[in-house]
Amino acid sequence: MILAVAGAKGGVGRSTVALNLAHEFDAAVLVDGDLTDPDLPGGTGPTLQEVLAGRVNAADAVREREAVPLLPSGRSLDGARAADLEAFDPAVEALHRQYSHVIVDCPPGLARDVGVQLDSADAAVLVTNPDRTALRSARDTRDLADTLGTPIAGIALNRATAEEYGDLVTEIESTMGAPVTTISRRIELGDTQTHGRPVRDVYPDSPICDRLETLAQRVREAQHHVEHARSS
Repeated sequence: MILAVAGAKGGVGRSTVALNLAHEFDAAVLVDGDLTDPDLPGGTGPTLQEVLAGRVNAADAVREREAVPLLPSGRSLDGARAADLEAFDPAVEALHRQYSHVIVDCPPGLARDVGVQLDSADAAVLVTNPDRTALRSARDTRDLADTLGTPIAGIALNRATAEEYGDLVTEIESTMGAPVTTISRRIELGDTQTHGRPVRDVYPDSPICDRLETLAQRVREAQHHVEHARSS
């Protein structure tokens, strides 16, 4: 499955969810799709910018890290300008032939690159928090995904618990038509994002791990529906 992790508002924890969600699947690769302001650690070597400029194959640009293989974005403005977005879909399809799951960490906003990445995906996970501005942005992303025909596998509601925000969870599920997984505000998330390592690797007993597994299971259910629809 190719899964887009998206959310129009920045700062809602989208990259953190993408990193941790990728770790929940066997044979998954994480793609940092933010060509101008990436959040995931890049290191040295070829990047998505170079892949989209036709200078290197997608598989050759993947960093086979211990936790989650990563295709980093790149941080060059010239590289971002040279990137051909029409090459994105072939690139992730090539990765999908090598990995069972391709998790794309989409950039914030609703620019063309977000649309291209959502369109390339079999399904999407939306990431938001209880802030009303973030929720409006999530709905805008949901509307874009609907227009492109990309189903929403689930919604990650960051910095929230079901006990505190039960009514809001019900409202979101009703208006957006997808199940919500709440992820409480905990130091483990920020700590692991800083070092580019998933929570389960560093804090295996954290309750966050259970929430991430719930979100991953909803993605698996969406994958089953996608595969069933293709075979029908």
